Amino acid sequence: MATSASKINFKQPKVYVPIATGAVVIIAALALIIPSISNAAQPQVNLGSASNFAVLAGSGITNTGTTTASGTAGSDFGSDPTPAFTGDTTVNTLGTKYTAANATVSQAKADLAAAYTDAAGRASTSNVAADLGGQTLVSGVYTSASSLGLTGTLTLDGQNNPDAVFVFQAGSSLTTASGSVVNLINGAQACHVFWQVGSSATFGTSSDFTGHVMALTSITANTSASFKGQLLARNGAVTLDSNTITNDVCAAAVTPTPTETATASATPTETATASATPTETPSVTPTATPTETATPTATPTETATPTATPTETATPTETPSVIPSPSTTTGGELPNTETPWLNILLIGLAILIAGGAVVFFSRKRN
Repeated sequence: MATSASKINFKQPKVYVPIATGAVVIIAALALIIPSISNAAQPQVNLGSASNFAVLAGSGITNTGTTTASGTAGSDFGSDPTPAFTGDTTVNTLGTKYTAANATVSQAKADLAAAYTDAAGRASTSNVAADLGGQTLVSGVYTSASSLGLTGTLTLDGQNNPDAVFVFQAGSSLTTASGSVVNLINGAQACHVFWQVGSSATFGTSSDFTGHVMALTSITANTSASFKGQLLARNGAVTLDSNTITNDVCAAAVTPTPTETATASATPTETATASATPTETPSVTPTATPTETATPTATPTETATPTATPTETATPTETPSVIPSPSTTTGGELPNTETPWLNILLIGLAILIAGGAVVFFSRKRN
């Protein structure tokens, strides 16, 4: 009975999950997964030949102070249809400064118009508040029906996907406060960030902005504002004031990191070469030592010479063969080995026995 009771005590109760509850869990999981898939699948906005320009305008460019432009994607300056460029002499760039009408600038403006239309037509994945400061966003299309602003820091998280694309749609203007920052983490790249602005964009003093800014009207960059991307105005002017613009192509995915790690693994291969050194050391040293030691072994071979001396000593052995004759004359040995001394001794012994027997019987009779 005790055994039966213990079995009952340890029996685990079955738990039944209602089908409705399971369905709710599945739906909730899908609700989390589907947006992630949608965000990860967001395609790049194609800027065409406009990607070669650090600054592109519709009604002219004005620069104050020293502005510097660089980047692997291109750092050209141009405006079309109004090619005016004021303050171009204090613009430092590795690209071309177009100060007159040019077919290259015209084509770039046409490609900009197509890219603007593409970004504006993307399906929104999330509506955002007017001020983006303090938020952390992952890949997706973020929309504000009116204006967008940035005070403080906006963080864009690539979630370790170098192809993560971020598109921001502002119904009207985009304005950033002085010292505001757009920060990239976990593989997010400036080349994949796009700002489609329905009217004009204004950047505060010393702000640090990231992305390709495509404004329908104009763009104003206040003193010392810096950019990782481009300033592209379709119809209006672009105004600069001692700014820094870096327009780079996308980094070659994160695949190079494993490749470099593989190179580092070649180091153990070199270490294997070092292990060859000890292999050579034991092979040479011990072998040479016993070879030389073999020389002393030859010395006992020479010692074999004394063995010849006992051979000469064999001469005295022959001497005893001659000496026995005089020994016999001295005494101890029979003088003539041919005489039958054994027979004589036996006869004598027989006589003694016979004599003793006669005496014995004679006494017995008496």
